[in-house]
Amino acid sequence: MANTVEEEILPRERYQKLISSFPLFEGWGPLRIRSYLGFWYPEVHLAGLLAFRDQFKPRDTDIILCSPPKSGTTWLKALTFATVTRKHHELSSRNHPLLRLHPHDCVPLVDEVYWRGQASELENLAAPRILSVHAAYQLLPECLSSSHCKFVYICRDPKDTVVSGWHYLKEMMPETEPVPFTRAFEMHCEGISSFGPLWDHQLGYWMESLRRPSKILFLKYEEVMQDTGKHLRKLAEFLGYPFTKEEEGAGVAEEIVRLCSFEKLKEVEGNKEGDRGYKELAIKNSSFFRKGKVGDWKNHLTAEMAQRLDGIFTEKLSGSGLSF
Repeated sequence: MANTVEEEILPRERYQKLISSFPLFEGWGPLRIRSYLGFWYPEVHLAGLLAFRDQFKPRDTDIILCSPPKSGTTWLKALTFATVTRKHHELSSRNHPLLRLHPHDCVPLVDEVYWRGQASELENLAAPRILSVHAAYQLLPECLSSSHCKFVYICRDPKDTVVSGWHYLKEMMPETEPVPFTRAFEMHCEGISSFGPLWDHQLGYWMESLRRPSKILFLKYEEVMQDTGKHLRKLAEFLGYPFTKEEEGAGVAEEIVRLCSFEKLKEVEGNKEGDRGYKELAIKNSSFFRKGKVGDWKNHLTAEMAQRLDGIFTEKLSGSGLSF
């Protein structure tokens, strides 16, 4: 049943006063971010996050895909969806959902669903539900920690994350003067970025993956790019959907890798046209498919900038065992 207008605006109205009390930063141009429990969060997403924390009811079969923005989110969604649903959607079919829909339509962003007032849609999803979040582990509902659902986290070399995020911001707000890259870089170095500080975001999931490796699979974008087949098998095994001997013989894993490749997904009509509109922002579907390359930061960062950012992350991640 379609949601009423009243249902759609309820989360925004309910949390408006509370959100207005959080520290505000407006240095990212029209993208306003507020500090909540030690993390900077896009104001437009905060009502959804708060509703998610208050209302979400996990299922033990849930799969939660987690990532900072611009760290391989779209690719991880496609790989996971194709793997988990391969018994229901023929991989070679021209009608496969990933060839008709945007990966974000196949795997919803939870706080976006709550922001839109459409939480009932989550209840209607068949098991296993594949959901995604950009929120830091420290901001997730406490009920998720005690559930038996699985988490998959992907992150990326911070230098490429900074560059990709800046390009994405320009695509998000093409009618406005973009924040100069040097200024965007400085803000990242200060930890002021959407869903950041980035190092705390990475550390939260990393430390939890060390404590509970059966609950959280921690992936690095560069390693998945280097040997996608190997990491896809690792992902399938972790989620409880390993490839059978028959599937291995038939090359099913390789078929999923091809289906979910950057080149293949970029040419899907639904990924080239339209947008993911908010009232405040209209994000082009095509903006999720810019390059997907490892090392593009070399085209934007000077050697000094790269050294500085590497130094910050080396210090912030010191002693954790996590490095880039």
